Amino acid sequence: MSKLKWGILGAARVNERLLPAIIEASNSRLVAIASRRAGAAKATLQKYAPCYSESLACYDDMDALIADKNVEAIYCPMANEEHREWALKAINAGKHVLIEKPMALTVNDIQEIEAAAIKSKVKVMEGFMYRFHPQHARVQEIVQSGLIGDVLSARASYSFLMKQPRMYRINRNIAQGGGALWDIGPYAIHSLRWCFGLEPISTIAHAKLNEHGADIVTSGVLDFGNDAEGRARFGHFDISFERSRKSEYEIIGTKGWVKCHAAWVFQNDVPVISWALEDGKYAEERFAPSNHFVLEIEHFSDCVLSNKPTFLTFADAKANCAALQASIDAASGGLKVTL
Repeated sequence: MSKLKWGILGAARVNERLLPAIIEASNSRLVAIASRRAGAAKATLQKYAPCYSESLACYDDMDALIADKNVEAIYCPMANEEHREWALKAINAGKHVLIEKPMALTVNDIQEIEAAAIKSKVKVMEGFMYRFHPQHARVQEIVQSGLIGDVLSARASYSFLMKQPRMYRINRNIAQGGGALWDIGPYAIHSLRWCFGLEPISTIAHAKLNEHGADIVTSGVLDFGNDAEGRARFGHFDISFERSRKSEYEIIGTKGWVKCHAAWVFQNDVPVISWALEDGKYAEERFAPSNHFVLEIEHFSDCVLSNKPTFLTFADAKANCAALQASIDAASGGLKVTL
């Protein structure tokens, strides 16, 4: 079997999950890792994949990894505001690129990345690993079957308790890529857009900002417009760095509801979705453990090796960014009604 040769651009914390996934993926081979911090690339490799520490190229210069002719595809987990710069460097060097969400901070930046990818004839995809877990296909199957009726409401709640090692995520303002909306907000917005299969027409939001202007907690509502019968369709999102870990979404229709209890799952977890109907029928469905990081890497590698279109598209990335930008504008404006 052909294997795509990968390099990792940065020693970010997500490598705890992503680095072993590249090694485990059946059609991928990790060949290099780089960081700007001296020794950080090698330390990351030794921490998360010690048995490979002597066989991979470790660079203290990220440009050197991009120039490595042995590297065919690059995973980019840089800081949010750096995605555009480094993705373009990799693309212009002829590398395929998987960019950790968000793909970039503006729709214009994503359009620039898309144009470069077309010119260089390479594959580029935004890294939403959760979408590759089988539980979400089952949720979609339930919705499309009509079991819960017409979808009129959805709710997405994502949070984790911010601790000292992660403080770099909130040390700059929202405009510079800091805060919860750019960190876990992409999951919430992406979930809601997928729940409705539509794009929102407006948003309102309220946020708690820290001293740097980064949002710590944000809640908002996306308006997906009225349906053919004039019924409102709203998507509610709630994200926080002040609460325990949660990653759930729920879809409510005219006949019932369906809920994903955990979109972020570890490889040995047994995911659960549940659904209920107006007549009182209730069910829970469990899924075999599955590593969605591995599934994501195998999908992207297959798209490159077989020249197939990626599951997550540039159109999806631009639409998600547009909804995020609108929500950030609403939150930054401090939308608040006093009763």
